[in-house]
Amino acid sequence: MISTGLSSVFSGCSDAAGIAGNIFAFVLFLSPIPTFRRIIRSQSTEQFSGLPYVYAFLNCLICLWYGMPIVSPGVILVATVNSIGAIFQLIYISIFICYADKAKKLKMSGLLVAVLAVFAVIVFVSLNFFHSHDRQTFVGYLSVFSLISMFASPLCVINLVMKTRSVEYMPFYLSLATFAMSLSFFAYGMLKFDPFIYVPNGIGTILGICQLVLYSYYSSEYGEDSREPLIAQYA
Repeated sequence: MISTGLSSVFSGCSDAAGIAGNIFAFVLFLSPIPTFRRIIRSQSTEQFSGLPYVYAFLNCLICLWYGMPIVSPGVILVATVNSIGAIFQLIYISIFICYADKAKKLKMSGLLVAVLAVFAVIVFVSLNFFHSHDRQTFVGYLSVFSLISMFASPLCVINLVMKTRSVEYMPFYLSLATFAMSLSFFAYGMLKFDPFIYVPNGIGTILGICQLVLYSYYSSEYGEDSREPLIAQYA
């Protein structure tokens, strides 16, 4: 009876952590909306880059596949959050392609096809060449590599904040949501005893703490008015 009760509590805590992670991730998925409002309003992608959305789409697809029961039984909340993320990224990419100039349109369309082809290969290989635990390990390593590669973005932001001494490039609520999402999925992975979830999200939690500490330091030391023009990226 006691062990059953503890198991129920344990399961409830892991589900709560996973649901919280889904909620915080949803906030992050909404964060590019102002950018795409501007693109639609101006009928142009201007100097914005579409590459981050392509990378994010591939990352969501790989992590979605990892969370599927046929690959990793018991971590369905990883699949739900990444299915939502994949839909958002696909919408953003479609809007970007719609309003991009011809060169960017061709480049982004090619990258989108490449991402779908890579994902199809991953699914085919994992289903036909791996079984059970080996399949989970194969896709798990790919998801960890994909998630860690996504950390290049917060690292660039941290470097930019330290160079410019401006928190304009690192909105507080976005940093807080990133930290909360990483912490939630770190807890979810720990409670599920899944290193493919808790290792990358543990790294994300540390980076989130660094961002919040930097925000606190630079906003109090230099004020939030210390600003330089935003750097636009090219696709």
